[in-house]
Amino acid sequence: MIAVSDPKRERLESVDVLRGAIMILMALDHVRDYLGTADNPTDLSKASAALFVTRWITHFCAPTFFLLTGTGAFLSLRNKSKRELSRFLFTRGVWMIFLELVVVRVIGFQFNLDFHATLFYILWALGWAMISLSVLVRLPIGIVTGVGAAMVLTHNAFDSVKAASFGMFAPVWTMLHAPGVVYADKTHVVFAAYVLIPWIGVTAVGFGLGQVFEWPAERRKSFLLRTGISLTVAFVALRALNVYGDPVRWSAQRSPLFTALSFLNTNKYPPSLLFLLMTLGPALLFLRVVDGGSPKILRPALTFGKVPLFYYILHLSLIHLIATAICYYQNGAIHWMYESPDLGNTPFTRPPGWGLQLTSVYFWWFAVVAALSPLCRWFAGVKRRRNDVWLSYL
Repeated sequence: MIAVSDPKRERLESVDVLRGAIMILMALDHVRDYLGTADNPTDLSKASAALFVTRWITHFCAPTFFLLTGTGAFLSLRNKSKRELSRFLFTRGVWMIFLELVVVRVIGFQFNLDFHATLFYILWALGWAMISLSVLVRLPIGIVTGVGAAMVLTHNAFDSVKAASFGMFAPVWTMLHAPGVVYADKTHVVFAAYVLIPWIGVTAVGFGLGQVFEWPAERRKSFLLRTGISLTVAFVALRALNVYGDPVRWSAQRSPLFTALSFLNTNKYPPSLLFLLMTLGPALLFLRVVDGGSPKILRPALTFGKVPLFYYILHLSLIHLIATAICYYQNGAIHWMYESPDLGNTPFTRPPGWGLQLTSVYFWWFAVVAALSPLCRWFAGVKRRRNDVWLSYL
């Protein structure tokens, strides 16, 4: 999502189209969070198939964000030395963490400054992934890719290791591997939702993927096709064995459809090996499809893919504002929309009877994307015409 970019170089259309497509999907997930019911979409004992699929298709967003962050970093070496790239990744990473903990939290997620509940979300992990990559980029690309692949492949082997076993360093393990509470007192809690080891691994693998876009077209297309199919087949085979790669096993359900959904119901927090195989394989196949030119139906995605951070901040603020307006229309009050006193009521407190039907969620998703398109198109034009350094941070 937050790809490293340089306005002086020609952008890679296939990467921008994929990034834009998954950002459009991301808005669906956040609209569902703010406007939908409180039903857990991955609880197959209660959720409908439509609700599960609505959540499942958005699983492709985060892994692709991190993968393309690494890819964008490699591509920026066209105009940067490794030393310059390392410095840029470090400062951009610090900026991402600041945005997560202060700016996006206040004007996007929670609409308050009380900090009773603070969650480490995607920008937090992206920031640390960039900082980690700022060190790794000084190494040979094969080593960077190998380190990333090892992190992705092996992190589930440590699922049985509990944070409590580290004593006073338990919060460190929580941030690295196992989502949970990092700090808590009577009035404040800090929770790490996006842990670092697997996401740093995906970013490092993405850096290795970047070299593929330096290859001749036919070799690149062949690699994307073969690797995408291989990862997808690996997901099916390993998931069928039901022994490694995800802490939640699939099982027979009340119907063949729900058994299939159980098979797909892999763990995102933290992202398991199977979750990443399931999502990154099709992402590479998508890159193969759009390599050399994207279908007309995907052209609008280019706009969002060129200005990912700008879109990300705007879409969260707009969705929260829409929720606030609907809340006022239904209840004559809006105080719930900026109250997040604890983890159970974050990023806002649900008003009595809150939650629109899934069809309405899809309507508002379309409305949010349509509303943001002109603004993103304008900002993409600004970035294309100007070379100001600050533009590479937004």
